[in-house]
Amino acid sequence: MMGRFSKIGAGAKDFFRWLWWGAGERTPWVRRVIAILFAFAFPIPALLILLFRFAPVPLTPQMIVSFVSGNGAHHEWVAYGDIAPALGRAAIAAEDERFCSHNGFDWKSIDKAIQTHERHPRRRLRGASTISQQTARTIFLVPARSWVRKGAEAYLTVLLEALWPKKRILTAYLNLVDWGHGNFGAEAAAEDYFHKPAANLTVFEAARLAAVLPNPDQWRAVAAGPYVASRTATLVGRMGAVRRDGLDVCVR
Repeated sequence: MMGRFSKIGAGAKDFFRWLWWGAGERTPWVRRVIAILFAFAFPIPALLILLFRFAPVPLTPQMIVSFVSGNGAHHEWVAYGDIAPALGRAAIAAEDERFCSHNGFDWKSIDKAIQTHERHPRRRLRGASTISQQTARTIFLVPARSWVRKGAEAYLTVLLEALWPKKRILTAYLNLVDWGHGNFGAEAAAEDYFHKPAANLTVFEAARLAAVLPNPDQWRAVAAGPYVASRTATLVGRMGAVRRDGLDVCVR
């Protein structure tokens, strides 16, 4: 048995030596580029997702973009127990009511979005992204729209759902989501907008933070306009339904 494993190990070593160095005098640059792209597309994301299942995510591409553009990047990772439960319910109510029951993709919302687009083709196709998709996108991808990005997002979402429990996905989402004006995550948003830690957010404050998520740089969490105020009131009611109907059962 040990001899068989030794032969497999030697064969793998020879393969990777050939892959990187080739068999002749010329350096196989094309082969190296393909190998690097493969590593970034498959093993590296999987290993990072496994690592971040237990360790905080220290930085995201969106934070880097925000910092470079001069908006700053205020962020502090906190445990799920240090975030008011109301904020988790607010995020589920606002962004993904089927979070606990789907496997990363809300096909009902996707079908509804496609039907709406078919009726109104001039309108932009609504995303219908789940919390899982948004989390995968936030951790790995830059904020730019393209079909290539959507494909990468789908692959990363499958990995995330396979390797993380739902509570970890929501924890990462609440810690990394862009809440506007350079504030990333619940702790930074709570401190900046309400001058308190995320653990002490009230139901109303949690609903207000969730209300501005679609456009956090333009909509105000404090001194909100009529639309955000109305959306906040709606979300407070939905949060009650989330708790009553057990839509947050996977993260309790």
